[in-house]
Amino acid sequence: MVTVKIDGIEVQVPPGTSILNAARQIGGDIVPPAMCYYSKLKGSGGKCRTCLVRIAKNSAQNPNPAPKLVASCSTPVADGMEVENITSPQVLDARKGVVEFLLLNHPLDCPVCDQAGECDLQNLAFEHGTAQTRYEFERRTFEKIDIGDKIQLHMTRCILCYRCVFTCDQLTDNRVHGILNRGDKAEISTYIQNSIDNDFSGNVIDVCPVGALTDKTFRFRSRVWFTKPFNAHRNCNNPKCSGKVTLWMQGKDILRVTARKDQFGEVESFICNTCRFDKKDIKDWTVEGPRVLDKKSVMNQNHFLHEEKLSNKVPDYDDKQRLLT
Repeated sequence: MVTVKIDGIEVQVPPGTSILNAARQIGGDIVPPAMCYYSKLKGSGGKCRTCLVRIAKNSAQNPNPAPKLVASCSTPVADGMEVENITSPQVLDARKGVVEFLLLNHPLDCPVCDQAGECDLQNLAFEHGTAQTRYEFERRTFEKIDIGDKIQLHMTRCILCYRCVFTCDQLTDNRVHGILNRGDKAEISTYIQNSIDNDFSGNVIDVCPVGALTDKTFRFRSRVWFTKPFNAHRNCNNPKCSGKVTLWMQGKDILRVTARKDQFGEVESFICNTCRFDKKDIKDWTVEGPRVLDKKSVMNQNHFLHEEKLSNKVPDYDDKQRLLT
């Protein structure tokens, strides 16, 4: 085990652990934001630069600071290393510049975007963004491409984090989409406009940090904060599917089904398209109870009344029926 100090807090982690994952063991505001890194996707990280940190001390053997900021998602820790995240004005200033860069071509259409309330970039801009932009040129635009009847692609919102590409690469055997072109012409697209249609293609919706990939079956039906999330599960016939999901409901109607996410916004286990798109009847699921949300989340505003009850005990059958109405 190696000892690393992040913003003055010591933590012991196995050798080879990244600075980001070491910070996640501490938790709270110490954890750098991440728009491209995904712990369950091999090869992810090192693209968005939002997780930049300052190494004030390289190791016990090398007390010198790093010459420049480093990406915490791809930099391993060393014994005696000292890292500055939110305590470094240099890091906060650089993060503000990264947010401004990400918003250069990202349309400010939050009021009509289905990702509003769940958008990592929206949260990042609120914490580190500026009220005005220095960008004076025309933004990137792309022609709309139909990639199937389940997933909506808005390439103008894409920040090229590559998460969706890694997801299909590692979950399916017949990926048909990827990064086409280079530079400011680079875009996520399908080859010869094929539709994305496989058992686990819907997971690209969950891993997308912005509103570039959204659920067509939920599109414009409701704002997410007007729905109530419930943990549920079913015995799925697909051996690769966990069957553990979050149901987003209005009354007894299931508007959307997503995979469960952890405190870092990452999917706990991937689910198949049958569970996501085809099982919209409450009888198909065993409802475990209401999902506890982050108190800082806008989605929490309509659900805070249930948190105290859920923390005391698991709701029984009568509780579930009352909460579903």
